[in-house]
Amino acid sequence: MRNLLIDIGNSNCKVAFSGRGGELGEMFRSSQPDTLEFILSVMKDTFFDAIVLSTVKDDDAHMQEVLSARCRKFVVFGTDTRLPVNLKLGFPAKGLGSDRLAAAVAVAMLFPGRDCIKFDFGTALTVDFISAGGVYEGGNISLGMQSRFRALNTFTKKLPLIDPGREFDEKGTDTAGAMTAGVVLGLIFEVEGYINRYPGHTVIFTGGDSFYFAEKVKSSIFVVKNLVLSGLALIADYYAQDRIC
Repeated sequence: MRNLLIDIGNSNCKVAFSGRGGELGEMFRSSQPDTLEFILSVMKDTFFDAIVLSTVKDDDAHMQEVLSARCRKFVVFGTDTRLPVNLKLGFPAKGLGSDRLAAAVAVAMLFPGRDCIKFDFGTALTVDFISAGGVYEGGNISLGMQSRFRALNTFTKKLPLIDPGREFDEKGTDTAGAMTAGVVLGLIFEVEGYINRYPGHTVIFTGGDSFYFAEKVKSSIFVVKNLVLSGLALIADYYAQDRIC
């Protein structure tokens, strides 16, 4: 069995292979404008059991037509998609991003019976709550680390664009140090505020900056870097096994 997972986000497109049981295989990433060309370059001539597409952008009918011809089952993932887990939404689904929903599916299946908080460190910082009873309770969205640095540079006259990987002191003594400490510590305080407010929850970090912050937050956490793709892999496996017509 071979499945293909496509996660089109705000900044880039990720494509990954997966197999039976939702096991993730090789992953590819691109920020090039022609998303379909990139996807086809990864697919080569392979015909897949299932392709699952998650996108935060507007529907692309041409892309969907091309992809659906390359697999036995094609799924445009969204709030109407049947899931391999009885994930209950504790709020109206309208406007819910498919990436957040896929991550919630992964949390519910990988951490069953636990109250969980998921932090996704990407272009945005998304914080989501999944209960031990499998209820997706909702969550919040704020700016991610690199977006905060870009905002400071874009909306001021003199503040530079900072490399987010640089070391810093907790009390900045120059402009770059003050900006770095302000952004990074601000995010840490924000995350720790949630963790302290909801004691007893299993804490899960994911996203491009997850390992960076995992080293700085003083809490017991799980890091699952590609949680969205893990959710899509579990969904692809569900469809590929002929459980759904």
